[in-house]
Amino acid sequence: AAIANHMKITELPQMVAAFHSLVGFAATATSVASYMQLADPASGMDHGTLDAVHKTAIYLGTMIGAVTLTGSATAFGKLHGLLSSAALSLPGKNLVNIGLMATNVGAGAMLLTSADPATGLACLGATTIASSILGAHMTASIGGADMPVVITLLNSYSGYALCAEGFMLNNDLLTTVGALIGSSGAILSYIMCKAMNRSLANVILGGFEELGTAKKVEGVHTETNVADAVDLMTSAERMIIVPGYGLAVAGAQYTVADMVKTLREKGVDVKFGIHPVAGRMPGQLNVLLAEAGVPYDIVFEMEEINDDFPDTDLVLVIGANDTVNSAALEDPGSPIAGMPVLEVWNSKNVIVMKRTMGSGYAAVDNPVFYKENTSMLLGDAKTKCSELTSQVQSHYSS
Repeated sequence: AAIANHMKITELPQMVAAFHSLVGFAATATSVASYMQLADPASGMDHGTLDAVHKTAIYLGTMIGAVTLTGSATAFGKLHGLLSSAALSLPGKNLVNIGLMATNVGAGAMLLTSADPATGLACLGATTIASSILGAHMTASIGGADMPVVITLLNSYSGYALCAEGFMLNNDLLTTVGALIGSSGAILSYIMCKAMNRSLANVILGGFEELGTAKKVEGVHTETNVADAVDLMTSAERMIIVPGYGLAVAGAQYTVADMVKTLREKGVDVKFGIHPVAGRMPGQLNVLLAEAGVPYDIVFEMEEINDDFPDTDLVLVIGANDTVNSAALEDPGSPIAGMPVLEVWNSKNVIVMKRTMGSGYAAVDNPVFYKENTSMLLGDAKTKCSELTSQVQSHYSS
């Protein structure tokens, strides 16, 4: 609780990853310690309890726990900027994963068939090492654009590790809670993958695959200023705001909420459009907007709002990039080809607020920035949002 109270809301993804790593460590340590206690003749324990079921639970707790430990630690490093967000692509990376899995399967089979405590402990040691390398390698091989899926997947892993502990310790509560966490994390991972038009296997085995040669994004972007942006907002009948991780980093949600309140009071129909993988973890942008007091009934998911863009006078994109990238639909060779996105370019006017013209977390250029109906409002999001809110309020008070 003390740690959580001192965390910024933008740091929630890495905090979740860090806590998952602790769950993985606890599962691995408990599994190995339980086997040592049950297998030790001097412990005075009933060695008959070390049957196939308990051995299987111990093995799964060790394997899943080790994968969760190092996978979550690697995810934390990527999210916190300690490691590169780019996907690690070692030669024969899938063969490496297959070899590590084969090691785990072999160690598990030997553990189940051997009655020798020393051999069993050696098998658990081999499983711990192989699974730790597997967790780190698989997570490092996943690019930054897939981090929301990784977070939910690691959440699922931690639940299943907890479930294995429940079987091992004959604790029904641990088994039930672990099963709930594991299954809910798996379902959420599936939903996230579906939102990105990807399979879970594709994400786990190394992120976006190159489908061909991506088109080179060329053109000259058009820049705008706060005054012109305010003119567009105050003259619009329908307006949609698409927030991204940049809004979270800037902490501009309160200022944006004030601006939206003013516009709606003056008759502008303002809505929010949220992509399922916006931010670095599921629901992060929804939480930010709720925290700022934005009414829930004006916040819409991608599937609910995509059809509204052609009838929208203005779309204000704040700190979003990959989730509004038209290359996903227009360029079959793009790394994100086929990924459903918010089709903001179909509106009459688009204003994109970004610090620079750089690419997003997936490192894919965005053609929307160079379209005729798009204007770029560059600069710090919090500063620009404050200026927009101030001038909108001044416009209506004059």
